[in-house]
Amino acid sequence: MAQFVDDKAPFNNLKDICTWAASIGYKAVQIPTWDARLIDLKKAAEDMDYVSQIKNTVKEAGVEISDFSSHLQGQLVAVSPAYNELFDAFAPAELAGDLKGKQKWATNQLMMAAKASKNFGLTTHGTFSGALMWHTVYPWPQRPAGLVDTGFEELAKRWLPILDEFDKYGVDVCYELHPGEDLHDGVTFDLFLEKVNHHKRANILYDPSHFVLQCLNYVDFIDIYKDRIKMFHVKDAEFNPTGRQGVYGGYSSWIERAGRFRSLGDGQVDFNAIFSKLSQYDFDGWAVLEWECAIKHPEDGAIEGAKFISEKIIHVTEKTFDDFASTGMDEGLNKKLLGIN
Repeated sequence: MAQFVDDKAPFNNLKDICTWAASIGYKAVQIPTWDARLIDLKKAAEDMDYVSQIKNTVKEAGVEISDFSSHLQGQLVAVSPAYNELFDAFAPAELAGDLKGKQKWATNQLMMAAKASKNFGLTTHGTFSGALMWHTVYPWPQRPAGLVDTGFEELAKRWLPILDEFDKYGVDVCYELHPGEDLHDGVTFDLFLEKVNHHKRANILYDPSHFVLQCLNYVDFIDIYKDRIKMFHVKDAEFNPTGRQGVYGGYSSWIERAGRFRSLGDGQVDFNAIFSKLSQYDFDGWAVLEWECAIKHPEDGAIEGAKFISEKIIHVTEKTFDDFASTGMDEGLNKKLLGIN
């Protein structure tokens, strides 16, 4: 909902935006916990009467809550000094320029999100990891020996208490692997997993659009990380390199970049392969539209997206296609075919 909430109706309050979402075919909404127009995170963590009120509002609108997200707060759990001022807008104004203050505030926000998720009966939560090392992602100038190891140790140190809090409430933390975060691909997620002792609550919000822009095999990724993928953002993207521009984009605006996000169906992501893989591995989470496009209007993208997702969801078969030719179970025949006395 983060890309749709606005000061104009029907996008300026939870009831109306949920009613709008239901009217165009959505079954659930993913609520960003940083936007007070939608939810008060502190109340959601502490006030069960408020929890009941929000639940009823969403239900009466015709949808349910798939998950909460805390991407802005998660970003502030780990911020390099190089990006300090750029992330001031993610926290209360009185914390501007205060790296430690923003980290403490963000950590508390995540702790409340864990309890709020439990209060609402949710089992997954989407967020960002934050980044201490992103400014060193390209190995020039040469990184000092031990920098990456030290960085991931510190990242794990900051997240372990949060992961433990989510574990207390039975909720998975799902990191959206995203450029700009220290956790942005499989290698970095593996490094983090090692440092948090393979914590069972450290999981993945799978979004293939970010992998298209990194030229990563996003279908193979599912085979490798199927046991850690607990959330799914259905978002399209395209990568069209030219003789002048590639992955890094030349500081261009989104509409001028070789790699850019698109509305569902307008990009290059093979969603048939993705939905097949997720179904193969019995993924039982929500398929959540995330609209980001530099060309198409968001309301058009949302309307088209509901139909697009609905048509991709696979009703998994309960039988094998060649059951009609089955010879049944006969141990004697099996031994005969194998030449076993």
